[in-house]
Amino acid sequence: MAPVVGIVANPVSARDIRRVVANATSLQIADRANILLRVLAALHACGVRDVLMMPENGGIRAHVERGLMRARGNGASRGEDIYPALHTVSMPVTGTVADTHRATAEMRRAGVSALVVLGGDGTHRAVAAECGTVPIAGISTGTNNAFPEHREPTITGLATGLAVTGRVPPHITFAANKRIDVSLVNGATGATVTEMALVDVALVTERYIGARALWRTENFRELYVTFADPEVIGMSAIAGLLEPVGRDESGGLMVRLSPDGTSRKGITTLNAPIAPGMMARVGVTDWRRMPAGVAFVPEVTAGSVALDGERELSFSERDRLSLTLRDDAFRTVNVAAVMRHAGQNRLLTGTPVPVTAAF
Repeated sequence: MAPVVGIVANPVSARDIRRVVANATSLQIADRANILLRVLAALHACGVRDVLMMPENGGIRAHVERGLMRARGNGASRGEDIYPALHTVSMPVTGTVADTHRATAEMRRAGVSALVVLGGDGTHRAVAAECGTVPIAGISTGTNNAFPEHREPTITGLATGLAVTGRVPPHITFAANKRIDVSLVNGATGATVTEMALVDVALVTERYIGARALWRTENFRELYVTFADPEVIGMSAIAGLLEPVGRDESGGLMVRLSPDGTSRKGITTLNAPIAPGMMARVGVTDWRRMPAGVAFVPEVTAGSVALDGERELSFSERDRLSLTLRDDAFRTVNVAAVMRHAGQNRLLTGTPVPVTAAF
């Protein structure tokens, strides 16, 4: 069967409070549509003829369809078509993260070969929760974007097209990714709530969810990350500037934070980029590796849990909270490896180099 690629384009990512308190960007709908058109052109160039897209009421689809119509009009006289056929998942639109969860699940059941995701860490987390074994190709269009790597969308589309058409060996094409599973047992009812994070889990003293996005460092107490990258912004940057941990390494890092960023005995003061253009002094009491498969019980007894930079859960002294990092939790398209293989083997020329790697 010919491969079909799924598209999840979040029309409302990058619209949290960090646009006000920091210098975060906010992509307009037309910009998101242009990104998607670049991806579609690259997919078509690799032989992908059908794409299944999440429905939304933000206007991305309408802008994309206008672009498709213009392209068909310009290419009709030459008999050219540079885009795949665009289909939409049949489902109601609520304008909430539930749309991402449902659309991803529907695409997985429909048998898509990969999922191209436009959004920030939160959007990618919602997709990863439902994608199963379907690989993700992430494109950064959110406020804090630690998980999706910053790259020209055309290249992400090319790599995804080469991957789903089987022109690159699977052991090169796909990369394993980590996640942190969060379990919260209600002390009064015994009910258990489970959540997950792709990049970081932060425990803060504030009990209310409020504006959701994290930016007040004086409330930070504990931080758990799947990878610690000094080249990103957000919570992961705090860990990355203490002890870098790669995406491809097993395990992550746990950091304990002090109530303020003042220097005193036993406190390491760190100046970290916690949001675009926002530097903050963070006091660190200690940090240690977080092995995969080991349940961590926080010292914080009450507060709220932020997943990938946004507060999602609150907990009290009576509740039981634990966090466990999982290796090989889901797959992504390894864009850099795919494009390197494509160049080495001239996959986008008429005379590719014979592939000698074992499949």
